[in-house]
Amino acid sequence: MKRVAAIDCGTNSIRLLVADADPATGELKDLDRRMQIVRLGQGVDRTGRLAPEALDRTFAACREYAAVIKGLGAEQIRFVATSASRDAENREDFVRGVVDILGVQPEVITGDQEAEFSFNGATKELTGRSDLSKPFLVVDIGGGSTEFVLGDDHVRAARSVDVGCVRMTERHLLHGGEISDPPTAGQITAIKADIAAALDRAEEAVPLSEAATLVGLAGSVTTVAAIALGLDHYDSEAIHHSRVSLAKVREITGDLLSSTHAERAAIPVMHPGRVDVIAAGALVLLSIMERTGAEEVVVSEHDILDGIAWSIAD
Repeated sequence: MKRVAAIDCGTNSIRLLVADADPATGELKDLDRRMQIVRLGQGVDRTGRLAPEALDRTFAACREYAAVIKGLGAEQIRFVATSASRDAENREDFVRGVVDILGVQPEVITGDQEAEFSFNGATKELTGRSDLSKPFLVVDIGGGSTEFVLGDDHVRAARSVDVGCVRMTERHLLHGGEISDPPTAGQITAIKADIAAALDRAEEAVPLSEAATLVGLAGSVTTVAAIALGLDHYDSEAIHHSRVSLAKVREITGDLLSSTHAERAAIPVMHPGRVDVIAAGALVLLSIMERTGAEEVVVSEHDILDGIAWSIAD
């Protein structure tokens, strides 16, 4: 058993997992799992730079995580940074700050590496399930990018494309510093066209139609699942490995796209940091299901964070 700490810093959120991992049994026992919405990717699509206030929020979260890691005595830390820091001109400011606080170099990984971690984290528990057919198509819908990974016990094909809930919201729904609320029919059409083009790029590398089981990861997917389950509070145990039908995803996406900020914020399971970006995230999920022909999505709370932890422990 090895005690490890994994940090996943994405476009919208930064997450920590401290766990005891046993490669011999495949058991990963959570000691602490937490998330903060820091919007590191705020404005990156428009400016090409990480905003000072976004860096401040991210570094504050890093200081909190450093205290947790020290308190639990993790033997090794791995910090993985994804889309926003990969794209930014001033990414060295981000790197220096993380090293100063956590004493570890953030790894600005490629989209393909990101996809492999996501696949391993999501499918390690699923490979022995007799009720799920292979190959799995794992889709990790992030803030700035979405990863597609097709595989059985191992990755067969992967592609990362620059379409995510934050990027789509800022590109199509942000005008004069305000989010369109709710979006217009024209804005929705523009988002759909962007997503369709991204799916075309994904299909150049990943045969999406070969998937037997669609596995959905990350906050947009888990929030849609929580709404589908009718939860009065966010319950990761109930959400983990739940199944949401195409019809239900279509219904929820329509509701989110036609709702106001106040209506979305009033949903009991809605994290405040997702209120403005959840409609675009749900639309990405719906578009993927329609493209692949999936009748349902299997929702996983285990994702890239768990894959990072296993990469340390194995």
